[in-house]
Amino acid sequence: MGINTVAVIGLGYIGLPTAAILASKDVTVVGVDVNLSTVEAINRGDVPFVEPDLAMYVAGAVQQGTLRATATPEPADAFIVAVPTPFRGDHEPDLSYVESAAKTLAPQLRGGELLILESTSPPGATRKMAEWVLEARPDLSLDGADGHPQIHVAHCPERVLPGRVMIELVTNDRIVGGLTPEAAQMAKDLYAIFCQGEILLTDAVTAEMAKLVENSFRDVNIAFANEISLIADRVGVDVWELIRLANHHPRVNVLQPGPGVGGHCIAVDPWFLVDAAPEQARLIRTAREVNDSKPRWVVDKAVAAVEGIEAPTIAALGLTFKADIDDLRESPARRIVAELADRLPRAQVLAVDPHVQQLPAELARRENVDLGDLDQALGADVVMVLVDHSDFRTALTEDATGRISVIDTRGVLA
Repeated sequence: MGINTVAVIGLGYIGLPTAAILASKDVTVVGVDVNLSTVEAINRGDVPFVEPDLAMYVAGAVQQGTLRATATPEPADAFIVAVPTPFRGDHEPDLSYVESAAKTLAPQLRGGELLILESTSPPGATRKMAEWVLEARPDLSLDGADGHPQIHVAHCPERVLPGRVMIELVTNDRIVGGLTPEAAQMAKDLYAIFCQGEILLTDAVTAEMAKLVENSFRDVNIAFANEISLIADRVGVDVWELIRLANHHPRVNVLQPGPGVGGHCIAVDPWFLVDAAPEQARLIRTAREVNDSKPRWVVDKAVAAVEGIEAPTIAALGLTFKADIDDLRESPARRIVAELADRLPRAQVLAVDPHVQQLPAELARRENVDLGDLDQALGADVVMVLVDHSDFRTALTEDATGRISVIDTRGVLA
């Protein structure tokens, strides 16, 4: 069957851009989200978060009538599930959002539909989603057995960078893994509507693993840089100069250290591999532990820097997980500010971020944390550079910071 209508379940940082770009190609798209304010914003042609060019795509598609949003699924030729897949407890994958999406869309199926799990997932999650659908709809099947109408299920993980999503959705290669070869080909045909990169076909579990391996590779390399920063600090060496010199070797490319690792992918996905094979994923686990421990090291540095000051003011520059976006997911800066405020109850912690208009809830409820501006920050006893926003790189010079203590976790002053 041809695909004329697509339902996108989950209108977050991946679901909404995917819905908008499909709608821009004259596909009729219904976006589904449990957050009513998100639904209402999209139906007005607005976007609930900042991503370059996304607002233009959404406004145009809504105006053309190819995109609308609702709180409950409707019948469609294809369903793309793009819901959160966090972890819980001792870093076990939490597939409850996927399960909820599967059971919610199941009543809308009539047979022949394509179901795609786009959420980054542990091995076996795509098949599990199919099982949840078939539990709710035993009259359907994956193979047409016993004359039951067939559904087609595939996994296609997103591979985009926040801040470049609308570009990379089009230009990046995609990996598509099906529970059957037919499902994989159907999913490839759907993504080919807008994807100019190569679309690579495989099975569903390999596709799931590929995304986890990509992000774990990054995490391990960041952990190496973060560990080097700890060693350099211990022996009194400028880590930025050290890495710059080491990278002059033709076969060395050390990444830049930071205050930890954030975002919805790199800080989460490696744990899915650890959970899948805990005895084998030793290096991956250690890298996660190194990166997860870096925020505590930054807090310790700040506490030491204000020792002897009865009621210090400490400025934290940046709250988002990376530069020049408003995405706060898994941000190590949030953890640093919260822990510092708790460790130093008599201190005033000024959080400064040009992309954040209000403090996240866990910071707003701490009485000694306030949202400040850069001028206020430069009058603090200690300044922590936690995110390398462009505004900070422009404003932070040796002249501006020469009289204050600076903990530069991003190499802005290097």
